[in-house]
Amino acid sequence: MKAGERLDFAAELAAAAAAADGELDRLLPVVEGPEGRLFEVMRYAALGPGKRMRPFLVLNSARLFNVPSQHALRVAAAIEMVHSYSLVHDDLPAMDDDDLRRGRPTAHIQFDEATAILAGDALLTLAFEVLADPATHPNATIRAELVGELARGAGGRGMVGGQMLDLLAAHRDFDLGGIARLERLKTGALIGFSCGAGAILANANEASRAALYAYAHDLGFAFQIADDLLDAEGSEAQTGKRVGKDAAAGKATVVSLLGVEEARQHAQMLARQAVSHLDLFREMADPLRAAAHFVVDRRA
Repeated sequence: MKAGERLDFAAELAAAAAAADGELDRLLPVVEGPEGRLFEVMRYAALGPGKRMRPFLVLNSARLFNVPSQHALRVAAAIEMVHSYSLVHDDLPAMDDDDLRRGRPTAHIQFDEATAILAGDALLTLAFEVLADPATHPNATIRAELVGELARGAGGRGMVGGQMLDLLAAHRDFDLGGIARLERLKTGALIGFSCGAGAILANANEASRAALYAYAHDLGFAFQIADDLLDAEGSEAQTGKRVGKDAAAGKATVVSLLGVEEARQHAQMLARQAVSHLDLFREMADPLRAAAHFVVDRRA
């Protein structure tokens, strides 16, 4: 974006989504033969309707450093594969037992439970294959760093660990600190990877990396609080998924602990705090600043 231009965030988000979808479509071809059904479910999960916020963050963090778009797009597709796998598994009967996602039947409802599990496994594995390929970056050290950072963000000390805490939240009394840790792991870890990916691709200095990770830290928590607010206040038509699940399960959330209005104020404070970390990048970070406000104001 050029200096003095007014940012059209909706257009920026849509453009990032279209670019990411094009790359996903290329990386997830239609496959004939007995394993074709597996790839059909992978495509159903990864190419279904969605905002593509994580690819947006990858692409716009990469633009801060003039990273070639073909490199950033592959990382954007990889993070969306991991996110899609997590949704497929999260929706399973053994987890949240959901039948609706993004306004459509969940993968295990549309196909079957066993194939949905395998499709999630395959999406996760393919994401690391994409990152490890020289087409993602000519420098093997940078590819290895991307693989390591995504593994940490997606694993037991990241998203999967957060999901474990989320399962426990219906049976344990978590205080605000415990909920903050849960939500920063479950949602914030992959957002952290998405925001830091551009700096890794560019081999950027420590100050730039620290600023992006600080931004992601606050953004991820704000994002999850906004999700909790949508579950408490939103409708199925707005969100494309079932709502009221947290309250029905007796699950502790920021909303249940603070109430709707105070939770909303906390999310807005986090968004302002996230934006404050981006001063280093001046107007080049305007799309990331707009993303922070979008996250807390969204209705879906």
